[in-house]
Amino acid sequence: MAASDATLLDPGGFDLLTFDCYGTLVDWEGGILAALRPVWDAHGCAATDADLMAGFARFEHEVQGGNRFRRYRDVLGATLTRMGESMGFRATAAEQAAFGASPGEWPAFPDTVDALRRLAKRYKLGIVSNVDDDLFARTQREQLRTEFDWIVTAEQVNSYKPAPRHFEEMAARSGIPPERTLHVAQSLFHDVAPATALGYATLWVNRRSPVRGGGATPPATARPTAEVQDMATAAELLSEPA
Repeated sequence: MAASDATLLDPGGFDLLTFDCYGTLVDWEGGILAALRPVWDAHGCAATDADLMAGFARFEHEVQGGNRFRRYRDVLGATLTRMGESMGFRATAAEQAAFGASPGEWPAFPDTVDALRRLAKRYKLGIVSNVDDDLFARTQREQLRTEFDWIVTAEQVNSYKPAPRHFEEMAARSGIPPERTLHVAQSLFHDVAPATALGYATLWVNRRSPVRGGGATPPATARPTAEVQDMATAAELLSEPA
């Protein structure tokens, strides 16, 4: 995908910024790896970071795409089970539960909190996240330390992105239409592609995966409106001029 030109984005054209959380504001790959490594070590199983990320991307998507909606903590537990089985071991119930509860421990990127505080001076802020209410509440309290005007979780809409339900619910709650909303996200698959299809401008926070391969998300082809490398740059682009 060719890089998009951030100068084409008009910061004054938006009233609402919506954010994906995990991967965009929170270091979900680092958090996932930190939570998975003790399990693999306990079972004497060797795997590279790239192997773990590829397995996570594959099995999380499979579990989320099943015939019934599961809370995200249960999605994570089932993902861990399938990853372990693919490597020849069975994760214990305690390991599944610990991994399911781990998102609240995943750290925010160093630039996230300051960037959100800067952006909140100019825009309404919203979250559209593939997570449970209680898991995000802990992340908000302990990692983001930021108030959002609206929060839409997978648990609330019984759906996972890239399905459109998060975006539809955000528009309904906020009363702010897609043409006045900018969606800010790291995942092309979960966020940029569906938001673009729904008529949103999108800002791709291209935090390139620190591991080789595609990282923790399935591959996707999508062209964002603009691209930045981190939230600090996003805040600089979108904040009020000095």
